[in-house]
Amino acid sequence: MHAELRPELRPELRRVSPIWYLMVLVAAIAVGVGLYCYSVQLARGDIATGLRNPGNGGAAWGFYIVFYVYFVGVSFAGITVASLARVFHIDTLKPVTRLAELLTIVALGVGAMMVLADLGRPLDGLLKLPALARPSSPFYGTFTLVVSGYLFSSLVFFVLAGRYDAAAMAQTGPPLLRPLYRLWGAGFRDDDVAHTRHWRSSFVLAMTIMPLLIVAHSTLGFIFGIQAGRPGWFSALQAPAFVVMAGVSGTGALIVLAAIVRRLFRLEDRIPIAALRWLGNFLWVLAAVYLYFMIVEELTSTYAAPRADRRIAHEVVGGSFAISFWLTVGSLGLAFLIPFVMYLRRLTSVAWLVVAALLANVAAVLKRLLIVVPSQTHGGHLQLREGLYTPTWVEIGVVLGAAGLLVLGILLFGRIFPLVPTPVPEARRHAAVPREPLRVLATVTCALIAAGLIAFGLSDSFRMWSGDELDPRVPFSPAIFATGVILLFSSAIVYETFPARRRRATPRRVIRPPRARIHRVDVRAQLRSSRDPRVRRKS
Repeated sequence: MHAELRPELRPELRRVSPIWYLMVLVAAIAVGVGLYCYSVQLARGDIATGLRNPGNGGAAWGFYIVFYVYFVGVSFAGITVASLARVFHIDTLKPVTRLAELLTIVALGVGAMMVLADLGRPLDGLLKLPALARPSSPFYGTFTLVVSGYLFSSLVFFVLAGRYDAAAMAQTGPPLLRPLYRLWGAGFRDDDVAHTRHWRSSFVLAMTIMPLLIVAHSTLGFIFGIQAGRPGWFSALQAPAFVVMAGVSGTGALIVLAAIVRRLFRLEDRIPIAALRWLGNFLWVLAAVYLYFMIVEELTSTYAAPRADRRIAHEVVGGSFAISFWLTVGSLGLAFLIPFVMYLRRLTSVAWLVVAALLANVAAVLKRLLIVVPSQTHGGHLQLREGLYTPTWVEIGVVLGAAGLLVLGILLFGRIFPLVPTPVPEARRHAAVPREPLRVLATVTCALIAAGLIAFGLSDSFRMWSGDELDPRVPFSPAIFATGVILLFSSAIVYETFPARRRRATPRRVIRPPRARIHRVDVRAQLRSSRDPRVRRKS
């Protein structure tokens, strides 16, 4: 391990702003409030929330689903930024890649909790969803692709990228946490071959994760977009709009988080303004694309849509949801305009970037609300009673607890592990990797088993072998499919952490000097010759 790693890691973990303690306290209080509110919901039932049946005075999906979609959307930009930095060698973004990956993991976990909060009987749902879910169910893709595939692939990318710093922290980190660091960096060798091997595996992971991101977020859009009987939802724009808005909210959240971390952990020299400038440019491009989607959606709904869809559009633009709609348009317009003006003037203001990023997230939350609620309260084809949805203090408290858990997780992690990855020289990533047939065999075997589980679980989930039966022939077929997805990404762990074959040290060949020839002399012959008078005369 290079000794020069040590002074870069420890000061970053020791120096922290006093505001960090205040933020941790506020986040912990929010988590406590969320737990209390959810306990009230469990005790009283879902009647404690503002959720009611569509067509009977309310909406079945409310704040929980709104923030589920929001949190999953926030996770999009995190792993996307890390993948783009790896695939396209964007060195400017590399200081924020670990922060982006951490945001993805925590946001996905919190988003999954929102789904559980929305379920009336969460434990029953946790058991039946992996056992009996069908691909036609909107939450099948959520369980298999978003939670299992998306979350686990992000975890794999995060763990493998942090092994270099974990191996260093095993020597320089807090003594109580060193066993965790040793487990994280187990088997890592600080040599050029190990860095090259990680460089290859991270490239394959990034190339695999990026299409998975599109599929996962498109699946969320399909939950709404393929429901032909629900005016305001049925649209081909739902899937691409969900992807773009996820990029808007996620990029905005990453800008805010990076700006806060720079101040709290005093990382101004480690996270350059150039990284925030790049994220700001990415934000205004995505905001412009989504503004275009909103214009197309409104023109289509008001010009040539059926009567029910026109009614929803008018209710959103000028009816009971008009305030939320115009706040969304204004916030999204400013989220585009502020970084765009800075781009034209070639200036970068961290404070104004944070303002634009916060406005982008306000627009994301309000737009999710406009997607979820109006079509339930005013979007029935039948002449049913119009509804009204107002979130109660229980729902608001649970959402605040989820947001507090997200902030608390990131703040606490920043105290035990570097949030900025240690840079690796470019020359160390292109070494000659020796042939290792056992490593390749183990990786290919893991991938083939995963492919078999995916094919088996998905086909049985589609009831291809069940005949007239409603349930799958094999129990927990959706869980088998999800296990195959997880195992497929685990092949990257197998490739990188497979024990390297130790080379036998070749014994040095000792070259000995040639022995001097020793001439044996007959002593008796010398004595006889010395007594010979002829020899004495010659001498």
